[in-house]
Amino acid sequence: MFSKTVEYALRAVAHLAYEAPNGRTTEQISEATRVKPAYLSKVLQALSRAGIVKSQRGVGGGIALAKRAEELTILEVVNAVDPIQRIKTCPLGLKTHGVRLCPLHRRMDDALATVEAAFGGTTLAEVLSEPTHSPPLCEVGVDRVQVS
Repeated sequence: MFSKTVEYALRAVAHLAYEAPNGRTTEQISEATRVKPAYLSKVLQALSRAGIVKSQRGVGGGIALAKRAEELTILEVVNAVDPIQRIKTCPLGLKTHGVRLCPLHRRMDDALATVEAAFGGTTLAEVLSEPTHSPPLCEVGVDRVQVS
């Protein structure tokens, strides 16, 4: 349901939240999140345009969160890179349906509304502070465990 771009954006902001207030280079974020630098650059540009991250050149610079993790919702990150597309009119363009969605499309839109509400009500800080044995980021320098 969610694109790789959304996944990569969430990994990047999670990493930046862990490192806050320090900035990180694209290469450092790439290594920590296991996202290829070229693709990550595009994701970071979208996050920057949305005001989620900021970049500073020079010594001590780098990319950092523009907002505190307590103020940044998961929905803001998702919508910055691949917005949730609610169903407002019949996707088939049927004139008889118009804005009155059929039962199938109404349920699909209800599911999207539920996701939107859940993500809109969840901050990055809440996700990162949740007790877990599985942190949301890759462990840098450790080989992946093979699951069979």
